[in-house]
Amino acid sequence: MSEKVTYYQETLKFWKDLNEEQRDLLNRSIIKKHFNKGEAMRTSSKNCSGLFLIESGQVRAYIVSENGKEITLYRLFDRDVCIFSASCIMKNISFDIFIETEKETTAYLIPTPIYDKLSKESIAVQVFANELMGSRFSEVMWIMEQALFMTLDKRLAIFLLEQSNIEQSDKIEITHEKIANHLGSAREVVTRMLKYFQNEGIVSLSRGAIHIKDYKKLEKLTMY
Repeated sequence: MSEKVTYYQETLKFWKDLNEEQRDLLNRSIIKKHFNKGEAMRTSSKNCSGLFLIESGQVRAYIVSENGKEITLYRLFDRDVCIFSASCIMKNISFDIFIETEKETTAYLIPTPIYDKLSKESIAVQVFANELMGSRFSEVMWIMEQALFMTLDKRLAIFLLEQSNIEQSDKIEITHEKIANHLGSAREVVTRMLKYFQNEGIVSLSRGAIHIKDYKKLEKLTMY
């Protein structure tokens, strides 16, 4: 068994329920793609590539308001599946979700016509898609809850802790503009809050980086 097929089996829960013809079609149709850091994987609802299986890397899904303000909906990592890149074949998805890479990323692409065909033929594929959609919308609702009901200092503290965990480091290399894009805020507001954190001894700031100095204080901010 090839390494590629093993990856499909581990990532696609419906693989075992496909017949040999369907597996062969999937195996012949999947395209391996490489993306540089900051490259767009999906730019609008008109750009409907298909289902991406993230082999390695880091991906961000976000929306943009009418005045150009961004907010991150969720992020994807190794062995995650990007279902909104195939949203054109899903009913009632009428808004644009943009997808870009935060790190150099390698992914397998199931083209939209192939995914659509399998979805119509297999209940297992439909169940997989519904479960994945449910999971992603749970993440989106958590982000919306933060944006609507949490103060910025709490949201910023949550973000810094999550980012530190992702990077496995107390030094986070990120700009204030990028944090603002994640949180749906303005760069100036984020900068003021970070300077407050610095004055409280929670972080230290340098050009293009934030160094977490006191995790306990940062965690305390997330609790009230």
